[in-house]
Amino acid sequence: MPEALHDHATNLPELRHTAAHVLAYAVQELFPDAKPTIGPAIENGFYYDFARETPFTPEDIERLEARMNEIIKANYEMTGREVSRPEAIETFSANPFKVEIAREIPEGEPITLYTIGAFTDLCRGGHAHTTGEIGAVKLMNVAGAYWRGDEKNPMLQRIYGTAWYSQDELAAYLHQIEEAHKRDHRKLGVELDLFSIEEDAGGGLVFWHPKGATVRGIVEQFIREGLRERGYQPVVTPHVVSEKLYEISGHLENYQHGMFGPLEVEEQRFRLKPMNCPGHILIYRSHLRSYRDLPIRFSEFGTVYRYERSGVLHGLTRVRGFTQDDAHLFCTPDQLQSEFEQTLDEALRLMKAFGFTDFEYFLSTREAHLRGETDPIAEEAIRKALERYGLPYGIDEGGGAFYGPKLDINVRDAIGRKWQLGTVQVDFVLPQRFDLKYRASDGHDHRPVMIHRALAGSMERFFGILVEHFGGAFPAWLAPVQAVLAPISEHQLDYAREVAAQLRAQGLRIDVDESNEKLGYKIRHWKTQKVPYILVVGKQEAADGTVNVNERGIDEKRTIPVAEFATELLRKIEAQA
Repeated sequence: MPEALHDHATNLPELRHTAAHVLAYAVQELFPDAKPTIGPAIENGFYYDFARETPFTPEDIERLEARMNEIIKANYEMTGREVSRPEAIETFSANPFKVEIAREIPEGEPITLYTIGAFTDLCRGGHAHTTGEIGAVKLMNVAGAYWRGDEKNPMLQRIYGTAWYSQDELAAYLHQIEEAHKRDHRKLGVELDLFSIEEDAGGGLVFWHPKGATVRGIVEQFIREGLRERGYQPVVTPHVVSEKLYEISGHLENYQHGMFGPLEVEEQRFRLKPMNCPGHILIYRSHLRSYRDLPIRFSEFGTVYRYERSGVLHGLTRVRGFTQDDAHLFCTPDQLQSEFEQTLDEALRLMKAFGFTDFEYFLSTREAHLRGETDPIAEEAIRKALERYGLPYGIDEGGGAFYGPKLDINVRDAIGRKWQLGTVQVDFVLPQRFDLKYRASDGHDHRPVMIHRALAGSMERFFGILVEHFGGAFPAWLAPVQAVLAPISEHQLDYAREVAAQLRAQGLRIDVDESNEKLGYKIRHWKTQKVPYILVVGKQEAADGTVNVNERGIDEKRTIPVAEFATELLRKIEAQA
């Protein structure tokens, strides 16, 4: 949800950080056995971790929220003071977590204590001036969390909350949460029979059911058409390759934590590929290239595998095996700008075609210790491309890949949530690591530049976001089933089958409801399946060669010839509506 603009001295992160202290104050009063640890602001809210043997109950959370509102209403001033390390340790001598933090604060960095009312906390600062500045607060849920994220450490109880300037903003956020629950792709994936993650196969591995695979195929086809129009050549690379390849690329050094462990075969070590780029590089390197061959654009719907802990797996948006709409361009330095711009243009075409109209762009630079003399060249290419299209952008310092800076494209969905989708990266490093060359017009060998691009990101994540963006109600051109024939009785079943055959012959995706259920039940069922059209056929429709059209989202029913309906639906598909 976009955050409202306010003329406040305190920004939302500071407000939420203060709310975390208010929570700890309430916990200290109501549950003195609980030891506070840390409580930062996070996107849309805050949390605070507590060490306590007895679990917090829903009733406890209600009491805490009520006490927090009393503390807010009291309008306590937030006061801070700098102390010595011994004084900080002495102040929190009964709390080993705070003592550990105090001991580890670097020499020369100030150690500060902040107080509201009767509660004092060890904190570096960044707060509202008073608790009364918190306009609205809500405690959301309780979860487990290891101290400092290490599973070898004690398990703590994490209380999540949200805080806003006003009750109206809180209400809008809670409405967004409710809407997000309705649109949850994991729930809709089951209800609409789109995909599943099977326990017997392992977490983070997706099984695409026929309807989900149909939508995925439409997305892939749309992307393939754009690739073909822009001169990309399809390639296919193995799922398992020698570990040596990732030693050369630097993935083993820089990305090993995200890779599955080695497979030993005949005393050689292999890896499931986490990236497609080394494979595309080997294809480029398979024979000599001339400047006349460049740019070369390789594309692959390449399935990759990345190790994720089970605790962070989440439906389709965080998985262990996924397919990228991946492509790699090899070009001369002079071609870099135009190639980057056409890639950005294609990214915008893709996002708009699938209903996204609100974008954010970030130029992500490499970490300081990785930067080299080519980084300014790559960053300038990204800047110029964004400026040519008149696109505002932010800078994400250190957010680039280990081999180069990149452009990240974020979108907002139908209920205002941000998602990171497309990414385009400029790379001077891997061509050097693999000693890539092309013979230039001067007769000498030169180094090409690489562009990595995955515009949808991954088919799994993109599909999950699409499900939530549309709430499962895909537009007609994208829907797995575009229309269902619902005969009033078994006497119209043959006619329904005939109409379905006519429509399928025109490339439309049509089902026939052959159940013995009453018509009202059939219509209710297919509405829950979010089918764009339910075509009712009875005795009169069969006699006239018509269908009674029930269009999703429109109350008015109409009876039209079959051919007229086919024309209507084909026009919607052509318009991607």
